[in-house]
Amino acid sequence: MFDLKAIVRPNIIKLEPYRCARDDFKTGILLDANENTHGPALSEPSALELELELNRYPDPHQEELKQQIVDSRNGTPNMHATRKVTVENLCLGVGSDESIDMLMRCCCAPAREKLLVCPPTYGMYSICAAVNDVEIVKVPLTVPDFQIDVEAIVSKLESETGVKLIYLTSPGNPTGKLISVDTIISLLEKVQDGWNGLVVVDEAYIDFTAPPQDGFSQSMATLVNQYPNLVVMQTLSKSFGLAGIRLGVTFCNAQLSKILNSVKYPYNISSLTSDVALKATSPRGIAVMQRYVKSINEQRDLVLAKILALEYVGRNLGGLDSNFILVEILDKEKKPSNEVALKLYNTLAVDNAVVVRFRGNELNCTGGLRISIGTTEENQVMLSKLERVLLELNK
Repeated sequence: MFDLKAIVRPNIIKLEPYRCARDDFKTGILLDANENTHGPALSEPSALELELELNRYPDPHQEELKQQIVDSRNGTPNMHATRKVTVENLCLGVGSDESIDMLMRCCCAPAREKLLVCPPTYGMYSICAAVNDVEIVKVPLTVPDFQIDVEAIVSKLESETGVKLIYLTSPGNPTGKLISVDTIISLLEKVQDGWNGLVVVDEAYIDFTAPPQDGFSQSMATLVNQYPNLVVMQTLSKSFGLAGIRLGVTFCNAQLSKILNSVKYPYNISSLTSDVALKATSPRGIAVMQRYVKSINEQRDLVLAKILALEYVGRNLGGLDSNFILVEILDKEKKPSNEVALKLYNTLAVDNAVVVRFRGNELNCTGGLRISIGTTEENQVMLSKLERVLLELNK
């Protein structure tokens, strides 16, 4: 039986959230927060900088922004969703990385409790685990389809004590492959009686996936009220093209959301960040995002077809659910080669000003090169230089 109090660390459960100045009053002559009332120290502040009152602390709750995010996800729910998400289901962070770290700090006692991951996966899980002194347990994704092995995960939970969190990346990084929603739901249902923990689905690339049918989404964000053991993380960094504002969104049951909002730093989302995010998550902003996604996906398919036609490129190792591809680089014997892939990566960057990512050391990704999809012009240059350098390396 799911029991959040048994998952979250006792000291966090008892935590009284910091009460900041803006919790009480937001208007009037504000002399309560030790702010500089003269305004921002800018020689020529713009109209926007003045309007945002940067000398004042930002809104600690960001309810207007949360409501827009909720409206956008409820507008295209997961086809399995029976309930809508609300503002009470959200916690905002400084990118998804803050949420990744915060969940560990809330749920995993250092040096005692554990995190389960399914490699190959996003590297920040391991970094945060090391910082928080949390042991990592691994259950690899299946090959060649890069899906989770539900039975192996359940078996691992039965044999390993102290696992509190499961982190899944869907679509995966570096795999670029969506994990089947039905498979994740199967995991949620299988573990809800015998294991008390949270399944965290990191959906940084979710907007690049093809919807199952009109009006629905592959995102699991709208399922958090049906499955209290589900947490879904998203970001504005990828599809919205706003990596520079650092905004992540965590969807979870209202009880856990209240805890996360108590743990987060009170003013973690700046006025500048929220102003841009409000524009991006408005209906007009979402329409722009969708146009960008359509263009990126079209270019992704074209780039992949041209790369796979090259002599020393093998398979498409990953999927077509993200704004990047993961391809296999071959040696002159036509075998996957980390040596050639690493040389290709370095030569492209150092001598050709084209920077991609070597991923060959990830599990089951031998020879892997991850290539983000750029503009049409950037992709053309990349393809030309990659072909030339790869031929030179395999002479």
